[in-house]
Amino acid sequence: MALRGGGAVRVLPGALSGALGRPQAVAAPPGAVGGLRGVLWDFSWKIQLKSSSTLPVSLTEKKSSMLPVKGPLRTSHSSVDSQEVKKFQLLAHKWWDEEGEYSALHSMNDIRVPFIRDTLLSMSSNYHLGNPLSGVKILDVGCGGGLLSEPLGRLGASVTGIDPLEDNIRTADRHKSFDPVLAKRIQYKSSSLEEIVEESMETFDVIVASEVVEHVADLETFIRCCSQVLKPEGSIFITTINKTQLSYVLGIVVAEKIMGIVPEGTHEWEKFVPPEELEHLLESNGFSVKTVNGMLYNPLLGSWSWTESMSLNYAVHAVKSGAWGQSGPTDPPSETDIQQHSATAGTAGTASDITV
Repeated sequence: MALRGGGAVRVLPGALSGALGRPQAVAAPPGAVGGLRGVLWDFSWKIQLKSSSTLPVSLTEKKSSMLPVKGPLRTSHSSVDSQEVKKFQLLAHKWWDEEGEYSALHSMNDIRVPFIRDTLLSMSSNYHLGNPLSGVKILDVGCGGGLLSEPLGRLGASVTGIDPLEDNIRTADRHKSFDPVLAKRIQYKSSSLEEIVEESMETFDVIVASEVVEHVADLETFIRCCSQVLKPEGSIFITTINKTQLSYVLGIVVAEKIMGIVPEGTHEWEKFVPPEELEHLLESNGFSVKTVNGMLYNPLLGSWSWTESMSLNYAVHAVKSGAWGQSGPTDPPSETDIQQHSATAGTAGTASDITV
């Protein structure tokens, strides 16, 4: 589930809240805009001076620059939060409005889709021209209206999107029906993650949970179920929001209460997840965390970029039990390696061809 962007994802409060290569507009110098917008522009301008246009680097090279506010792990019998479901039900028909409440999720595809694609390509040489993810079975948890499922399907993957809200699934099904190719590659189910575990044990090569974990009721159960349905050496990709004072101010106060970038009540700061907590849960459930990197949303430009700071939004890639060798974590591919893979994969793998 998500807000202000779309797909099992919530609006990224991180920066007032997935294509590498999308041109970044040149920010105006500080002071060029007055009032509150000027303050926000100045903040975004300063942070983007430290931003990276490359893929996230290895975990060993990255550490958060701001200490998170810690809290106890959340546990219950189900990961589905009925109150969160109700929030998104009112917006279920707006997933594909690129200028609406989910606009930030639409633009997030510009960095999250290449991140997923290029990381997977770097781990295997069995890619296909025009369909680089052909043969890869992906589970999109909290798929919402299908904003992330569809671009992954266009890259050749076989995608299963699940969401506990039936209205979201109806919207996703209706939208994919306009493309005969996607209709064959993507299937949607109105279901929680726990409900498909028994029938899908070690079924998927990849799990994506983008802008979802900050909305679940039981994060520990959620991660455990992800491990159960993922094949050995499979990958999980997560994007979410850090739990810091800055994420409260920008993600809740400014984004929801002042600027209305996201409907008020979309996020609960208490449910934001510090990277350290997420890494601990992943590692205790058989995952090796490979990459953690900050993400920044510029509300004035409507665009996302990678950044060194993880004080707002961040992305994680982890591998289940031993992929990339048994001796321990290894660094992800270099930007040069990824560019070579992308070039070989054909034009369908370029950022400009990933549309939603």
